[in-house]
Amino acid sequence: MEANEQEASQWHLIEDFAARSSTLLLKKLSRNDTSWADLRTSHQAGFYVPRQIREAGYFPELRQRVDKPHIYQAGCPSIWPQTGEIKLDSGLRHFSNKGPEAHFTRIPKDLFRGLNPASWLLGGVLKSADAEPSHWFMVIDSQSADAELLETRLDIGADFHFGLIAPAMLQDAARLESDLSAELIQRISEALKNGSLHALLTDYARIPSPEHLSREAQTAYLKEQQLASLDPWKMDAPGDAVMRISRDLEYRIYRQHELKQRAIEIIGVLSRSDDLVTSVVTGFGSLDQIFLSASQQRKSRAGRSFENHIRAMLGAGGVRAEEQAILGGRRPDFVLPDAGTVRSKSRGYLDAAILSAKTTLRERWKQITHERFDCAIYLATVDDRVSPQALADLQSAQITLVVPESLKSSKEAAYKEDGNVITMKQFFEEEIRKKRPGLLMAATGASSNVGSPGGPARLPGF
Repeated sequence: MEANEQEASQWHLIEDFAARSSTLLLKKLSRNDTSWADLRTSHQAGFYVPRQIREAGYFPELRQRVDKPHIYQAGCPSIWPQTGEIKLDSGLRHFSNKGPEAHFTRIPKDLFRGLNPASWLLGGVLKSADAEPSHWFMVIDSQSADAELLETRLDIGADFHFGLIAPAMLQDAARLESDLSAELIQRISEALKNGSLHALLTDYARIPSPEHLSREAQTAYLKEQQLASLDPWKMDAPGDAVMRISRDLEYRIYRQHELKQRAIEIIGVLSRSDDLVTSVVTGFGSLDQIFLSASQQRKSRAGRSFENHIRAMLGAGGVRAEEQAILGGRRPDFVLPDAGTVRSKSRGYLDAAILSAKTTLRERWKQITHERFDCAIYLATVDDRVSPQALADLQSAQITLVVPESLKSSKEAAYKEDGNVITMKQFFEEEIRKKRPGLLMAATGASSNVGSPGGPARLPGF
């Protein structure tokens, strides 16, 4: 299901049902959770329920069948707000002879058909004692705006697969430490009282540069892992490291700065009049611009963040590279070893390579073609939502996808069986060290000209 095929946002339904629930279930859907809806011959008709969820009391207790002792089941009528369906015969089934997981079956098939990889299942248990059915579920395609909002609201980590969460978490604009939020509220309140809001806005007017945020996140990761640098040769999973630094650590640091800046800006608009309604109506254009700017800045930061951490890893690993070199009217993120070598007509195929970095894959990767450069092209991403069709297109274009190690083996992504998808570890060990040792500074005797990880210093031509 492509993003442009998605129906209008269902976020109002999500918030409505979440507000009336005592507990929420969130699960990243794997191929096994959804393939049954696309295959006519599939005997499965529902999503998997992990043992941890099954045993946590979220669903009714399973009962052993007398006639078939290996089967445990429990009726669980369910509501599906997206379609308005009520499934009175839905329920949980566990085959004890087939493993620890159970299936939730007899559910709306259309909701699970044609989903992009790593889509979401969100459910809840209604608080009302007389609610029948008490369980509800919604399916959120990973390419939809609702998925982006869900991931932002819950600050979902890169390694999240499933869990039970408190409904209040969806109502929080940002998951920050309570003392940080309290401090910000106190400072804004004091500024409103003493008329110093403009001075406070000046203090928080600028979010630190992407390079500064990258350095801060890298420092936190190195301290956490007790490492001296982001040397990929000393890591078992360098791709997972980049993903954690970029998607988790740096994003949380960024959100703290963003909350300060945007909260002050919004308060500034709302305080233009003593009447809140007047402030909102007359300041709507300003509020709209604030939210639009925040959205655009998040997307821009994410791309720069990923590039910064890959650059730091290339530098720490002694890989010769040039950033943003102009080649044939294009600017690949990284040219290995440099633009001059890529342009050379006397070099061999293994003497150079192109590495692009995209946090999420769109049509932009098609701007770079294999034929244009006569060398291998690698596209690094932390996106687990790439469809099988997009993977086939990449292979046809002779572009190899490079992903974090945990995403390659993930059940939710479509990468596991695709030979054109390699891990970041494989990229360094096999594609660089084994096949292209000349790209390493130690092999050529070249001295390192890489700046500090994530810092403003760059390789010549960066």
